[in-house]
Amino acid sequence: MRTILATRFVEIPEGVTAECKAREVTITGPRGSLTRSFKHRQLDIVKVSNKRIRVDLWSGQKKELACVRTVTSHMENMITGVTKGYIYKMRCVYSHFPINVTIVEQEGKSPKIEIRNYLGEKRNRVVQAGKDVTVKKSDDVKDQIEVSGNDIEAVSLTCSNVFAQTRARNKDIRKFLDGIYVSEKGSIEQDA
Repeated sequence: MRTILATRFVEIPEGVTAECKAREVTITGPRGSLTRSFKHRQLDIVKVSNKRIRVDLWSGQKKELACVRTVTSHMENMITGVTKGYIYKMRCVYSHFPINVTIVEQEGKSPKIEIRNYLGEKRNRVVQAGKDVTVKKSDDVKDQIEVSGNDIEAVSLTCSNVFAQTRARNKDIRKFLDGIYVSEKGSIEQDA
């Protein structure tokens, strides 16, 4: 059965501005600006006031109604990104051959992550970090890298690509636990 009207609101905090035009949302905050297009969905996205954005879906079925919550969650993640930022911490796990991770900074591009000596192999694995993502080795913890940025999708996709490059293939995964895993994730600026 179709629901006539489904509505959800996104609250805009102090110090953050939002622009909505033709289902393209731009959120600007103290850490920068993020833009995302929701043109693939038949939704009404309207800025009601300086404090609220309204997302409407007219005459939707069950799966279409779920997209309303998804779109508002994406907007809330964008607001968190431009106010606090996101950080993922990844640890190198190995039993015998130490995994060497090198971060190569590039002029005008995101950094590259080079992974060497995984399971003793000579092959180098290279992962390109996402747009506006910073990668650095942790100062206080050995064999840890920190991936941070404003866009949660770019940060998590970079971590996913690093993890995928160091998966044990054609081996018993109960014995070969070597790899680079996400150990911690959260906001850069913690709530006081």
